[in-house]
Amino acid sequence: HGLGVDPRLDRSRPARPGRAAAEAAMGRLRPASMEALEPLADALPPAAFKPANEKYLSEPRNRHSAADGIVLAPSGAAEASLIIRHCCEHRIPVVPFGGGTGLVGGQIGIGIPAPVILSTERMDRIESVDAEENVLAAGAGCTLESVRSAAESAGRLFPLSIAARGSSQIGGNLATNAGGIHVLRYGSMRELCLGVEAVLPDGGIWNGMSSLRKDNAGYDLKQLLIGSEGTLGLITAASLKIFPRLRDSAAAVLAVRDPAAAVSLLSLFRERFGSLLSAFELMSGTGLVFLAEAFPEMRLPFKRIPGWTVLAEAAAESDCGLAGMLEQAAADGMDSGLVADGVAARSEKHAAEFWRMREMIPEANRRIGAVASHDVSVPVTAIPEFIRRADAAVRDLGDFRINCFGHVGDGNLHYNVFPPRGLAAAECASADVTGKVHELVREFGGSIAAEHGIGRTKAGEFASSGDKELLKAMRRIKNALDPAGIMNPGAVLTG
Repeated sequence: HGLGVDPRLDRSRPARPGRAAAEAAMGRLRPASMEALEPLADALPPAAFKPANEKYLSEPRNRHSAADGIVLAPSGAAEASLIIRHCCEHRIPVVPFGGGTGLVGGQIGIGIPAPVILSTERMDRIESVDAEENVLAAGAGCTLESVRSAAESAGRLFPLSIAARGSSQIGGNLATNAGGIHVLRYGSMRELCLGVEAVLPDGGIWNGMSSLRKDNAGYDLKQLLIGSEGTLGLITAASLKIFPRLRDSAAAVLAVRDPAAAVSLLSLFRERFGSLLSAFELMSGTGLVFLAEAFPEMRLPFKRIPGWTVLAEAAAESDCGLAGMLEQAAADGMDSGLVADGVAARSEKHAAEFWRMREMIPEANRRIGAVASHDVSVPVTAIPEFIRRADAAVRDLGDFRINCFGHVGDGNLHYNVFPPRGLAAAECASADVTGKVHELVREFGGSIAAEHGIGRTKAGEFASSGDKELLKAMRRIKNALDPAGIMNPGAVLTG
């Protein structure tokens, strides 16, 4: 099966340190072993067995890694059902694994007995594209890029766009309720999904692959599964909304006075463009400085980097002169003192350069090395005051560099803190930066998990600071659907 030895006989793994404590904390969960999975070795094809290499045991930032686990990759719901039913009967933890791009440790089995790492990579078929119904059906293992390409081939658009679209998978996008740059216009995956097929924690297969736009028959199980980070079941396929292809678009990068000016400019653009405004991104000067350091070959819009910029985009299904409308709106912003300078995209290629600049900021951050990264949201009108107070609170702790950027149109900020020049992030680890930032987020009525979810890294804080009635209801739902506690234990909810 590609594991180096017959996986049914592999009993040579050393015991993981602290495993007894982990098992005690997780109740009666048992570690996965090939002995325990013996019946599956006969029931599944060789292609379902994958070596447990680094890909499945660590996350993109290399901040968390698991010691062990057994990787199984079913081809669809039927094989996934066999695996999950067996794990439920024998109380073996199951950690769903998609593209592995998550940033909060939800796909990494840390702090639990060695799990079955259930990869959706073989569920990679585009099942159908219905351009008249505007519905695309895809397996959970299809990459976001492949779904976008399939829609494009049919003259349609699937609007979700994130930097990791080439490797992230639709199942993971749904499990984390991915949003990306176009939430302002199209919403997150909750709004883009019509139905799902899923394997529930007892191994039952729910065929909810609906294309209906209206269906009020009972509870919406689909919405429980979306955003649950694999703790309530495994999504194996989905029916997705697709849209008419965009035929007119315009983009511009605008230097603004400060975040307050950016929020005021957003209001002006919303009035001018209405639903045609598809993206409105905020970027700090620090982020562009990091880009220039990490990617000196990248062409930036301004010779002198402004303190703050916005990247605005409008798009329509028919030609309506958006370039001229955007230039006029930017000029009105200048007349109002909101905009200091600007560069409009001259072509689709030029606009793509703008978006590449925005999407490469996280990679530049990784190369610089952050002390703490935060994925938060606050009400849009509170963004300027939140940034002002967060900057002051962080700088009270030390001479940190701050790169704040994000989807200002929906209130989602990536507030990342970096060591002073000449120091490594590890030398600043003792400062409670995250505590200060998240305390302010809660004060503003925001969320500490705007886009990437809770995962394992935020589960403890969520348990201690989340709404008590919400947590109580979530635990009841979890216990009702997954009484054995096998589905992604330790993610989202602790205990």
